[in-house]
Amino acid sequence: MNLKHLVLAAMGWLASGSGFAADPAAAKALAAKNACLACHAVDKKLVGPAYQEVAAKHKGQADAVAKVAARIKSGGSGLYGAVPMPPQAALKDDELKLLAEWVLAGAPDK
Repeated sequence: MNLKHLVLAAMGWLASGSGFAADPAAAKALAAKNACLACHAVDKKLVGPAYQEVAAKHKGQADAVAKVAARIKSGGSGLYGAVPMPPQAALKDDELKLLAEWVLAGAPDK
């Protein structure tokens, strides 16, 4: 693979939503508004898994944003333990995507 192909592949990866959330501050505010931070922390397990653990579990998965967004919307249990996560069905698709990208980026502050 030559440099041009490598650069194009990297650009495609970033555009696919696998990079940092477009607006980490907005994502963190949305997480706070919807009580996500009551059960999740960036780097340690609370009631639910740490965001960094979620990011590590989905690293390299092409459909990670869609999977995590769907999980946020539907809630559930079993992936990280028996404690259920309540659904966030009222969130809009763009909000779900923003949260999923942010979580998959390790929940950065900036």
